[in-house]
Amino acid sequence: MTDTVLDRFLRYVVIDTQSDAASSTQPSTVKQKDLGRLLVDELLTIGLSDAHLDEHGYVSATIPSNSDKTVPVICFCSHMDTAPDFTGTNVKPRIVRDYRGGDIQLAGDKKQVIRVSENPALNDQIGHDIVTTDGTTLLGADDKAGIAEIMTAAEILMDNPDIKHGTIKLLFTPDEEIGRGVDKVDLTKLGAQFAYTMDGESAGHIEDETFSADGVEIAIEGVAIHPGFAKGKMENAIKIAGAIIDRLPKNVAPETTEGREGFIHPTGLAGSMEKAAISLIVRDFEDAGLTDKESRLEALVQEVMADYPGSSYTFTVKPQYRNMKIVLDRHPQVAENAIEAIRRAGMSPVRGSIRGGTDGSRLSFMGLPCPNIFAGGHAFHSPREWISRQDMDKAVATLVKLAKVWEERA
Repeated sequence: MTDTVLDRFLRYVVIDTQSDAASSTQPSTVKQKDLGRLLVDELLTIGLSDAHLDEHGYVSATIPSNSDKTVPVICFCSHMDTAPDFTGTNVKPRIVRDYRGGDIQLAGDKKQVIRVSENPALNDQIGHDIVTTDGTTLLGADDKAGIAEIMTAAEILMDNPDIKHGTIKLLFTPDEEIGRGVDKVDLTKLGAQFAYTMDGESAGHIEDETFSADGVEIAIEGVAIHPGFAKGKMENAIKIAGAIIDRLPKNVAPETTEGREGFIHPTGLAGSMEKAAISLIVRDFEDAGLTDKESRLEALVQEVMADYPGSSYTFTVKPQYRNMKIVLDRHPQVAENAIEAIRRAGMSPVRGSIRGGTDGSRLSFMGLPCPNIFAGGHAFHSPREWISRQDMDKAVATLVKLAKVWEERA
């Protein structure tokens, strides 16, 4: 008897795989390889004889073609790491069987409640089995749900030769949550022509558009002097940084925007009287909007610095990723085949945009067009993360149907 997608998911989420942006290694945390080794063992058991874990933390494997046609090689991809935003150590998954509606109280921390008012998608989950944590950790559905779904679909394809498909590559990456998920991917070695990340949210959704993204680093050098002799001389770098943050536009922030609206978001602040540094991320669906926000941000910095004539600053923009729609529009069959697969799996497809990015954003610009398919998770990066077992089953069905669609249309 083979494992269900829920069996796999519950096995994976208890392995701590948090990435660490402060680390300079890849993978950024060695513990990500703990999951990688387990996945290789399971892939070999399924029958994928080339499954392996490389020195950079990538797990890859091949489902061989069983078709007489020349079918484009596709890849299914998910990331192994969980976000640094909240602890992923000692995850204790809980299952609410046959959910009947209402808020879900998490047993490990009574302050943590999954509220329907904050999670309206729960209204579509009546009768489902809902997996949560006990409220003290992340769940890790982002993106261990995607991994469990790909692994389950791989086993189904290997066990059912009557389901015709081309060659399918599997890729599980480290460090996606800290923006390094595909830094060292060897696309020539991978050998795929098109790909899909399983890293989306609600069942039935496919996203072929992401934010374009930059990071901004502002370094401030103030005027330090003994506070007893500071009158008319000191220019405190901490206060300068505070003034910049205070002037950030309130209506261009993550907490005040939605849909296709971009934002400017401070993510880090460090400093002393002499020096301070602010880290920010800037997001917009259009490159022009990204440039405009960065120009407005630097103009704001210049306005603040005018009040501190003895101080100086540097303003550094670091490109992160770009809207993958630019690439995917040139290859419409990639999204169209996924939409057909979702339809065949019994859902009404919903095509949309991600207010964020995935490994697929960068893979697309590296030459591997790669939209994003739902994995079923909700409330990512928080202890109130949850997922439906039935939605994971739908994701597995979508992958199996997708393999078949590509073969039929070859």
